[in-house]
Amino acid sequence: MIYIALLIIIGIIAGIIANKLSSKKEEPEAKTNNRPIDCCGGHDVCESETLLSSSEKIIYFEDEELDAFKGISPHDYNDNNIEEFREVLTTLKEFEVAGWLRSLQLRGIVPPYIVKEEALMIVAERREKGKNDLI
Repeated sequence: MIYIALLIIIGIIAGIIANKLSSKKEEPEAKTNNRPIDCCGGHDVCESETLLSSSEKIIYFEDEELDAFKGISPHDYNDNNIEEFREVLTTLKEFEVAGWLRSLQLRGIVPPYIVKEEALMIVAERREKGKNDLI
């Protein structure tokens, strides 16, 4: 009887180890900004969906021209300025949007309200999708 219980325990442990090893092989390792592309933001480890970051490292998203707007109030943007921000936003992949907003913040750039709202909607939709995928 003890041998059977021991075999069951060993089988369970082996199954857990095999499951962990196979799940690591299946996870895509393609990375952008040192984070997995498919990071959903639905867990504490992933930072790609958080708008807060402990890192002070500025990452550019081919948007260096936006540095000209450092210190400008969102009320002071004209239609052409708004389109400059929107053009950058539309070239980003969904998983890059939160990082872009962090980058603007670190650079002292406050985007136009309408573009910021659009970006936050993308981040929120991505978070919601990540939560639904976990269910």
